[in-house]
Amino acid sequence: MKGDYQDLVDEISALLGAPATLENRDFRLIAFGAHDSEDDLAMDPVRTRSILTRQSTAAVRSWFEGFGIARATGPVRIPAAPDAGVFRGRICLPVRYRGIVQGYVWLLDRDPGPAPEALEAAMEVAQRIGVLLAEEAKAGADLSREFLAVLTAGRGWQQDMAVASLRLALGAGAEGLHAAVCVAPWSGEAPSSVPGAAAVCVVPAEAAGAGRDRLAVLLRLRSPDAMGPALTALGRLLPRAAAVRAGAASAKASAARAARTSAGASAVSGPARTTRAAAAGGAAGASTSETVGAVGAGSGDAAAHGATAGVSDPVRGLGELPAAWGQAVAAARAAAAEPRLGPVAQWAGIGPYRMLGALAAGPVDDPVTRALLSPAHRELARTAEVFLDCAGQAGRAAAALGVHRQTLYYRLGRVEQLTGLDLDSGEDRLLLHMALKSARLNG
Repeated sequence: MKGDYQDLVDEISALLGAPATLENRDFRLIAFGAHDSEDDLAMDPVRTRSILTRQSTAAVRSWFEGFGIARATGPVRIPAAPDAGVFRGRICLPVRYRGIVQGYVWLLDRDPGPAPEALEAAMEVAQRIGVLLAEEAKAGADLSREFLAVLTAGRGWQQDMAVASLRLALGAGAEGLHAAVCVAPWSGEAPSSVPGAAAVCVVPAEAAGAGRDRLAVLLRLRSPDAMGPALTALGRLLPRAAAVRAGAASAKASAARAARTSAGASAVSGPARTTRAAAAGGAAGASTSETVGAVGAGSGDAAAHGATAGVSDPVRGLGELPAAWGQAVAAARAAAAEPRLGPVAQWAGIGPYRMLGALAAGPVDDPVTRALLSPAHRELARTAEVFLDCAGQAGRAAAALGVHRQTLYYRLGRVEQLTGLDLDSGEDRLLLHMALKSARLNG
């Protein structure tokens, strides 16, 4: 296989009259043409380092990717940048297979540059390289059976055997840093290539204990801080993915906006008694129209209507992979439940859904909250959830819901009547809040 790459690189070098180098999509050198020029400028520090160390630095990679080479379907010209050690301009030929970038062919640019016909012929050779790279990646990373066995095996010796089988298949990389990813729902087969993935499989609905199939991805990580590029790549798997949102930061910003809107409002220490007084004072005729505001609402509607992804914390070695998969599933469910968390949510950032996801894999049917959670009382349930999200502060909750405080008090009174709960009681508040979040998680 390596000889095939060298032959194809030499073919491109001959077509364009310049030495070419081939790197995979991680900028690791695969093959390079002979440099027979006596001109010192025929090489520069970046190309020299790439050939001697067989890889480029992260800074060089970032600089070149800034020219859009990962998205390009044709040759890309990149100017010289002496400050960065790039003394000569480059021509990059993206190597793709079925629309997915597999690597890059690099040539030092010159004046005049290659003729358009020669570049077109070189791109045809680059396509042949793309087929080889894709086939090699599939042959080396088609571990779906072993990966699926780890995720679905029962505890004990069966899981130990599944982990041992996957470890053997992964070889030296098995004990490196990994993260589990869940994309749900998923239709069809697993994608042929996911950047940064060590293994990919589809977990059937019956094995997942869910109503729909899920896609599972085992990500390789260079370090705990290397999650960003992996998440960006994962976003491309989602039908209507947006940029990754930091759920905790979003919630904090939303709360701050609500607080500013209701500046000067005081917290209510006895909402139940105040609610009854407000209702008696004539709030029964208050308007029921409202605009859902900052708390619990977000701009990430794509997560609510399409697929969402959850990402576990990084783990070292494969022994913790089943637990990491549980984290990924919980994060994907949370992203579907709360648009502000998605469409790609990390387990560390989903807050109370970490515990709720572990406690309840299905809907919780508590008799106290059953009536409130029926479709007929959706507005009251939403009011109660926002009120509790705002830590029982009536001013903030009213501002978030876009209603008058008297309207809020009236609705909370109706919540107490339906549930029999006392919103002055911490335990009753906890029960109601958990029931509402669980209903959202399993909705």
